[in-house]
Amino acid sequence: MLYLHDVWVNWFEGEENGYNVCHFHEWRKDDGVELLDQVPLIKVETVLFHYIENDLSELPQQLLDEIYQKAFLRKNHERVQLDYCFIVTDGVGILAVDTIGYNIPIRKSRLIPRQEQLVYEMVENHTPRKYLFNGQFHKKDFHILSPEPELMSGLTRKERQLKQLLFMAMDQLYSSKNTSEIRYWYTEWNPVKYSYLQNLEFDHIWHELYEEVKLGWSQKHSIFCENLIKGQPFFEKLWEMEHGPKVN
Repeated sequence: MLYLHDVWVNWFEGEENGYNVCHFHEWRKDDGVELLDQVPLIKVETVLFHYIENDLSELPQQLLDEIYQKAFLRKNHERVQLDYCFIVTDGVGILAVDTIGYNIPIRKSRLIPRQEQLVYEMVENHTPRKYLFNGQFHKKDFHILSPEPELMSGLTRKERQLKQLLFMAMDQLYSSKNTSEIRYWYTEWNPVKYSYLQNLEFDHIWHELYEEVKLGWSQKHSIFCENLIKGQPFFEKLWEMEHGPKVN
């Protein structure tokens, strides 16, 4: 088995979509970076790599058995043994995974560029390991709280976070089923639609608004999101995490 040593990781916990597992250039000073003293490296087929990267489903038991207690975290000059921690690659993408004792990839991290290059060199002449897993023929379902990668493509970490906040607020708006409220917010987003909206039903208006706001990210999106979440403490807290507290 291949091993990497002295590996810096920045764990993103509970992320089912790979676009939320930030690459090194998007790491922040207040992220909790850790150092893995030793971690096994496995090359797998692309279908399994994407399954691990973009889902929170059960990992192949054979894979878990092979890497069991072979990784160590360096903490306060001590080596702490980890049950199921490994680096996985298909020769293109690279991901560090820690299940924190479960059988699903709870924590995921990218590597720093120098160590990514080392992974490529180490696995270059290795054949991918084949594992049986439940998700081989499963097509992932995306929805407003787990958007398609295409909707996040090209956005920065901050923009992705804010866009997901906007989608959470839109989802809450959908739950309200308040027609006058959705008319108001669509008019805020697109004032020229005011007359057009007056005779439409709630679902029609909401879906049209969603189709317009789901593409890209702009200053217009940011202003709309900020207005939509006003007076909602949980959403406002998420907003402040990206912008800092607002001075009134």
